[in-house]
Amino acid sequence: MNALSMPKADLKPQNEHKHLLFWFRRDLRTFDNAGLYAALQTAKKVSCVFVFDREILDLLEDKADKRVDFIWASVQEVKQALIGAGGDLIVLYDYASAAIPKLATQLKVDAVFTNTDYEPQAIVRDANVAAACAKNGIDFQTVKDTVVFEKREVLTQTAGIYSVFTPYKNAWLKRLRDNDLSSRPCENHLNKIAKAPTEFAAMPSLESMGFQPTNLATYVTPGMAGAAKLVEDFIPRMHNYHEARNYPSVKGVSYLSVHNRFGTVSIRQLARIAYAETLRASNEGAQIWLNELVWRDFYFQIMFHSPHAAERCFKPMYDTIKWENSPALFAAWCEARTGYPIIDAAMRQLNQTGYMHNRLRMIVASFLTKDLLVSWQWGEKYFAEKLIDFDLTANNGGWQWAASTGCDAQPYFRIFNPISQSEKFDAAGKFIRRYLPELKNIPDKFIHAPWTLPPLEQTARGCVIGKDYPAPIVDHATQRDKALAMYKVVR
Repeated sequence: MNALSMPKADLKPQNEHKHLLFWFRRDLRTFDNAGLYAALQTAKKVSCVFVFDREILDLLEDKADKRVDFIWASVQEVKQALIGAGGDLIVLYDYASAAIPKLATQLKVDAVFTNTDYEPQAIVRDANVAAACAKNGIDFQTVKDTVVFEKREVLTQTAGIYSVFTPYKNAWLKRLRDNDLSSRPCENHLNKIAKAPTEFAAMPSLESMGFQPTNLATYVTPGMAGAAKLVEDFIPRMHNYHEARNYPSVKGVSYLSVHNRFGTVSIRQLARIAYAETLRASNEGAQIWLNELVWRDFYFQIMFHSPHAAERCFKPMYDTIKWENSPALFAAWCEARTGYPIIDAAMRQLNQTGYMHNRLRMIVASFLTKDLLVSWQWGEKYFAEKLIDFDLTANNGGWQWAASTGCDAQPYFRIFNPISQSEKFDAAGKFIRRYLPELKNIPDKFIHAPWTLPPLEQTARGCVIGKDYPAPIVDHATQRDKALAMYKVVR
């Protein structure tokens, strides 16, 4: 299969509708959007809507939330694109479960189309919307777009669900066909997009929703344009991804996670590129990046089939772990005061930018659960509050992997040593010094464990441990033994 020359999909309409409502959600783009394409193929006129859902936004305590800023700018870009095509996007600040049926009735549409959401709460919301629409004779249809394969499309030979990644990946690749990655060219049919009624012409501002602009632009460019720039930048670097991705001080990853989360880029587009690059001789980097995209599908199907994992351990036996859950140790972790430079630098990156390098996510998660003996749910919740690319399925999967409670997780006895991890992946301390300037004068030999620097030299270099930078809040060797004992009790 040549992914670059794949034919574009030609989805045949199942029904003819005069007027449809397409509901944008985590698919903020006007190109290669499967649900929008299906709507445009099956209707003579399509109205479009995005809802800033108060059921979600009203729970956010930080009113300078970078995610809301990212979404707002991305929605604005979609709205301008549709206006440029002769249509418009209705943007509401409301409770989506009530607003969508109400709008559908008001516009007198035949059906509501949207792309499928696989998270437990979203499934309940969509069922409620579908039921409310049905009362008024309005159809509600969802279309696969967020993933390449969904639900029961990739099964074991006995029609079961995979809980181990490698056989899932092999089955995923074996099932892959041209049309799975083909573009859904909705951009060719945008002339069917309807203008918005006068009362819906204006888009609510961040301030009118109780939020405020952030420093998001310092770290990421939102929207389709921002995603396109990152894709263009990453392709020439992809060949080295398998090596460079592990080092937080180098430009090794794609930085597309937030765009994947909010759909400003198409997963099919990324998989097409990755697959095409794997066909090139010795392009191991592209193969590993394609694996990461498959991991994304894997976690989606795990959450869909095992919704209990959203709240509890995927492996139920680990629900009985007696976590120590020290509030003081957890606060030190959150506030980058652990005394372990690689941990504190990673947490400062998260707190300042809303992003954390993937290797560091594994290290800090292991440290919280197996050094500080704090429940993975606490760490998952903190990440959910801070990450601009927060995605329930990936965040949950990653935390349960690190805590050894999830599907295909690392063994409970594999415990990252924060010092050796730091030495291996930030040998010269470049990343550490970027986020911990108080350690800028500490020699490379001591940067990973600065408390081992002789006291007189600490003073001479202007960084006294316990004064200018915290002493370690726990001893790794001691905590490792406690963690092993804690896990063995439940096995």
